[in-house]
Amino acid sequence: MENDNNIGTAIGWFVCGAVLGAGAALLLAPEAGKHTRRKLAKQAERGRKTFMNSSQEAISRGRELFERGRELADEAADLFERGRKVAEKTFDERI
Repeated sequence: MENDNNIGTAIGWFVCGAVLGAGAALLLAPEAGKHTRRKLAKQAERGRKTFMNSSQEAISRGRELFERGRELADEAADLFERGRKVAEKTFDERI
């Protein structure tokens, strides 16, 4: 679960950095507006690709964790059922 929080935090910091970087680029750009807009568009596309890759990784990791949780729940249910049967058997033998 802590890993999921780390991914969300990393994505949040990435978005904040992208916004701050874009703002700084607009304010400090020594080049013409057309050229600056082109550079910003390229940077935005790179950021979008990075974000999409990160979100796909997060989705894949979430699926893996879900499947692992399902396996653990199934194992716990089997263990509980075996324990219940042993308890019933022991109870029946003592009566």
